[in-house]
Amino acid sequence: MFKRNLIAVSLAFAALASAQVSADVVGGGATLPQGVYQTSGVFPAGFAPYVGTGSGTGKSAFFSNNGAPFGQPVGSTVHYAGSDSVVSDSELDGYNAALYGPLVQTPSAATSVTVPFNVPGLSSLDLTSQQLAAVFAGEYTNWNQIPGLNGPNLPIRVVYRADGSGTTEIFLRHLKAAAPTVITKALDNDFVDVITPISGLHIPASGSGGVVAEVYGAGNEGSIGYVSPDYTEFGDAAKVARINGKLPTEAEVQAALATTPPPSGSATEDPRNWAPTFANPSAGYPIVGLTNLIFSQCYQDSNDLSSIQTFLAKHYNAVPANSNDAVISAHKLIPLPPVWKAAVRNNFVSNVSGNGLDIGNTSVCNAGVGR
Repeated sequence: MFKRNLIAVSLAFAALASAQVSADVVGGGATLPQGVYQTSGVFPAGFAPYVGTGSGTGKSAFFSNNGAPFGQPVGSTVHYAGSDSVVSDSELDGYNAALYGPLVQTPSAATSVTVPFNVPGLSSLDLTSQQLAAVFAGEYTNWNQIPGLNGPNLPIRVVYRADGSGTTEIFLRHLKAAAPTVITKALDNDFVDVITPISGLHIPASGSGGVVAEVYGAGNEGSIGYVSPDYTEFGDAAKVARINGKLPTEAEVQAALATTPPPSGSATEDPRNWAPTFANPSAGYPIVGLTNLIFSQCYQDSNDLSSIQTFLAKHYNAVPANSNDAVISAHKLIPLPPVWKAAVRNNFVSNVSGNGLDIGNTSVCNAGVGR
């Protein structure tokens, strides 16, 4: 009898623990903003810890509503995802708005993709976008082949992300836009689907940390790669390449962002318009992008909804000191310009815009609709 009671009590505690886990706001995805989202205080009470899996896995978990990649039970609810790659047409077409409410995609912070290099004899490196594309595509295999560089007689080692990555997508989007005759395949977040690796030239590495370790590793002279800015000294011209004469400083990234205003009017209703791409901006550092957040508009649990609304109200606060801007900057990402933060607040945090896109809008989120 005692053994049966002990089992029953254990099962009850397990059920309670499971319920508590499932009651948390669960999400994860992109590793680029992982340091921001894992900083204490960025997410309010009610959020489970953010799990960095890469953008592709994060989006897949969200769209299939399967929390397993985030350490949750198979088939458990996923409330949001972080992604550096934008929601695709096919993902949006397959999204079940009738069940979850309309899809919401918001920019979270801006980023550059930096280009670390390890080339003895070069105290700095300045490449045009076209030269950078040719290097990564394998058109140049030695540093002395690049016109105007006066590089050493040293084989090039191109280090790339072996995992599906939004950082890869941002990087390749620019190369393809700047040099379409060099990068001819369709854009993807997997490097090898866009550029066919050449044995001895292309070196795979896992994550931005793996790329940096491979580029700067002992005996790896001649290496060049691409990483998110929190893994490099992005203002140090001795370690990070200038592209078209520009270093990926905050001012140069902001200049690139300013080339694209937020959506307005009926354009606000398409979530794809909230994640603009900056393939080849006319000003500033040219390899920039946004890391985004993906939500549904509707949530059935009032506590989950309240936690999400609290996060959004802080993250997009007009007063930088009351937002997450300091944490974003500390991790070498760029806070959104005020005009973008205001647009997100007015459309998705409140209903100032009057278009009914705010998360939890009771006119849209009827009983039974939501995650």
